[in-house]
Order: sequence, then structure tokens, then C-alpha cells
Amino acid sequence: MPEIELLAPIVDPAGDDGKRASRQTWRAFRRQPLGMISLVILLLLVVIAVAAPLLAPYPASYGTDVLKPPSAAHWFGTDALGRDVYAEVIWGTQQSVLVAVAASAIAIVFGTLIAVVGAYWRRIDSVVSVLVDLTLSLPVLPLMILVAALVGPSTSTLILVVAAFSWPEVTRLVRSQALAVVQLPYIDAARLMTRNSAWILGRHVLPAVTPVVVVSVVVTASRAVLSAAGLSFLGLGDPTTWSWGRVLYEAQQSGAMVNAWWLTLFPSLAILALVLSATLLSIAYNDARNPRSNER
Repeated sequence: MPEIELLAPIVDPAGDDGKRASRQTWRAFRRQPLGMISLVILLLLVVIAVAAPLLAPYPASYGTDVLKPPSAAHWFGTDALGRDVYAEVIWGTQQSVLVAVAASAIAIVFGTLIAVVGAYWRRIDSVVSVLVDLTLSLPVLPLMILVAALVGPSTSTLILVVAAFSWPEVTRLVRSQALAVVQLPYIDAARLMTRNSAWILGRHVLPAVTPVVVVSVVVTASRAVLSAAGLSFLGLGDPTTWSWGRVLYEAQQSGAMVNAWWLTLFPSLAILALVLSATLLSIAYNDARNPRSNER
């Protein structure tokens, strides 16, 4: 995960100064070419996922053109069963984006909730800290493989497994920011005004940690794609739905991975595009929200 500078806000982010800071962050972000290009690439992948039925027919039937290299008829070539790799990658985008969005959403909601609650009530924070440290010390990949193998391959399994092992990192990052926020004067003033802790968390604490949450969303989504692709490559993905990992798995199972270079090139480029764009986007956003970057 890229280095994230945790800055405690000196103003209430729910007020006018917070809105002004958000506009300044967006203006600073627009001046970063890599960040804007990464944002466009991610939006393009989302559009491809939504418009997959319009871009290519579902690769269900077999063909006679077996292991053909890229051509005018088959832009990305064909696999060992004569299926169009272009269609596989396009439809794989749909499932990969779905896993990324769903898994990151679950991890972000759960991780952020635990982080802000623990930061606000310090007695709970000690339990949260131990739980996060314990979870982060576990061997993630072997456990993901074990759980996926025991539960059975499906898209919902991928989403839940990836989310279950992603929330601790989110909690660690958000907790660091939330601990600084709850010590600020305007939080003390809010406590004097009301005893409604849920209102204080929703009105003041959550908006203050939003920048860290935004970065975590993007990076967690990219990690979800990598994890899902890895599990699918090992044969633990959904066998009824195309994904980038399944394209690689099919190439490995057919024994054509070495000779038919196009079977691995295009799904790998798709994974690289999403992960690299997400990483650059998170770095650009983190720099834009940093006042010292805005001054430069």
C-alpha cells in the first residue's frame, strides 16, 4: 500500500472550511496528470464491465479456430477450445470489477466502523488494536486458499474471503487518523453539546477520516482484484463466470500458457492496468489533500 500521510484536520470538516478544503483538494488533484489518467482508466474499466454485453458475445461456445494468434477476426486470439480471448477478457472485467467493488465495500464499511468506534471509546480500542495486530500477523494467502477450498468456488465466496482478510489494514489506517481527530477541540465541544455519540461520529469524526477512507477504498479494490485473480488461477474461482484469473487458469490447464503468449498477455495487462491505476490514483489523491503538496 502506498505511504499515506495522516494529517489531523484543524477545522471541522463538516463545516464550510471543510467543504473549501475538499474543493482545494480536487483542484490540486486535477493538476496531477498521472492521477487524472489513472482515474480515466479506472472509469473506463467500469464502463467496460457495465457494457460487456454490448462489446462482445459471452464466450460460451467452442470454435474451430484453436490457439490462433491475434488477428482481425480475433483481436486477442483464441484459446485451446477456440473461444475468443477478447470476449473472455471483456466479460472477465465484469466479474473482476464486481469482486473489487463488493469486497472493498465490505472491508471499508466494517474496518472503518471498528476504527472510529475504537478511537472514540478507548476501552474498546485496546481490543481493536489486539484484534487487528493478530489478524495482520496471520499468513493471508494460505488462509484464503484454505477457506475458499472449504467453502467452495463461487463469486460470493471470493468476495467474502477477500473482504475478510482486507478489513484489518483499513482499520489500522483509519484508526490512526481517528485517534488524532477525537482529541481535537471541536470534538470536545460536540461532546459538551450532546451525549449522542452516534451523531458526533457521523457528523464530525467520519468526515474527518474520509480522506484516508478514500485512499483505502482504491487500494483495497486493487488488492481484491489481485487476490481474486490469484484464487481463480489456482482453480478456486467461480467456474461458471469469466474472470481475468479464470482466463489464466484455463491457459494453464490447457498447457498452452508457454506457446500461446496471448493467453496470458491480455488478462495480465488488464490486471496490471487496474492495480497500477488504483495505486497511482491513491498516491495522487493523497498528495492533493496534503496542504504542502497544494503549496507546491
